[in-house]
Amino acid sequence: MRVFALAATLALAPISLAGTSALAQDAMPGAGHGMKADGLKWGPAPGFLPKGAQAAVLSGDPTKSGPFTVRLKMPAGYKIPAHSHPTAELVTVMAGELGFGMGDKLDEAKADKLPAGGFVDLPANMNHFAFAATPDTIVQIHSQGPFSIKYVNPADDPSRVN
Repeated sequence: MRVFALAATLALAPISLAGTSALAQDAMPGAGHGMKADGLKWGPAPGFLPKGAQAAVLSGDPTKSGPFTVRLKMPAGYKIPAHSHPTAELVTVMAGELGFGMGDKLDEAKADKLPAGGFVDLPANMNHFAFAATPDTIVQIHSQGPFSIKYVNPADDPSRVN
């Protein structure tokens, strides 16, 4: 199983994360800030996630040590196969419905579904999977960087070069 650090993947991803302004959505460094949902800067999700999703970094830098917050917008039918992370993930459903479950294989029949406002605390190193149960599902993820993902089945890793 290969572990892919977010730092390496984001360096190659089309979403620009260079500089403080992109990472903090144009907030002043060190200052508390707020933002409106329609002001988020969405771009393609990093290459270690299946194609089709969009991502926006709200605060912090997922490539560096420390806390960060990102949002992930998933289209209808979007699935993230079973994987784990070395740090816990705190996931809040912002829109739509998120399907998720624990285990070594994505199994929609055994998944729980969370509507908008739902929350799940996913412990570090626990295999889990997720999918958009409705079109345009948006989740907000809080975690500690540097972020990395390890797919249970290496063949599920979209960044893997065959």
